[in-house]
Amino acid sequence: MKISLVLKILRTEIKQFREPAVTLITRKTRDPYKILISTILSLRTKDETTFRATENLFKHAKTPEEMIKLSIKNIEKIIYPTGFYKVKAKRINKISKLLIDKYNSQVPDDLDELLKIKGIGRKTANLVITMGYQKMGICVDTHVHRISNRFGYINTKTPEKTEFALRKKLPKKHWIEYNDILVTFGQNICAPISPKCSQCVIKKYCPKISVKKFR
Repeated sequence: MKISLVLKILRTEIKQFREPAVTLITRKTRDPYKILISTILSLRTKDETTFRATENLFKHAKTPEEMIKLSIKNIEKIIYPTGFYKVKAKRINKISKLLIDKYNSQVPDDLDELLKIKGIGRKTANLVITMGYQKMGICVDTHVHRISNRFGYINTKTPEKTEFALRKKLPKKHWIEYNDILVTFGQNICAPISPKCSQCVIKKYCPKISVKKFR
């Protein structure tokens, strides 16, 4: 797999598609707190809903101090109908309080420190590090995990193992952009079930591993 060539092709190809909600949000702000909150809201939620909920929430609160002034019930109403909105409202409240109490209202810029915070997983932590602080990291969601294995660049069973495999193999110059490229590509062409292989610009490089049906 000529990964640099494939990413160069995809980098051009995805320009025709709408970018993922979190990517659009990070283009508007480099505020690590806003990126953290928008990423939490995006989990198991469609992009259109994520974008709307995030915009609505930031109209009411843009900092941890402002956020904890909102009741959990109020946050629920604002972010509805994101998936698991009640759980997310509680998580946003608790994380905001913790940032104030332990981190002087600043989102940590260290991956391991972020992972100490309950409710922040590796995907979210890596996104904050890369998009909020422009530090090296690899954000792996289901699209990145699926496609990296589908075109045979790595062979892993879980997103976490995919992240560690990519850290060993993927050239560092691609780390930060890798998630944006593959998520956009995955949402529009390389779908989980029945990917649009006939429209794929990198099909000659892809062995379609584990693909049983395609269009």
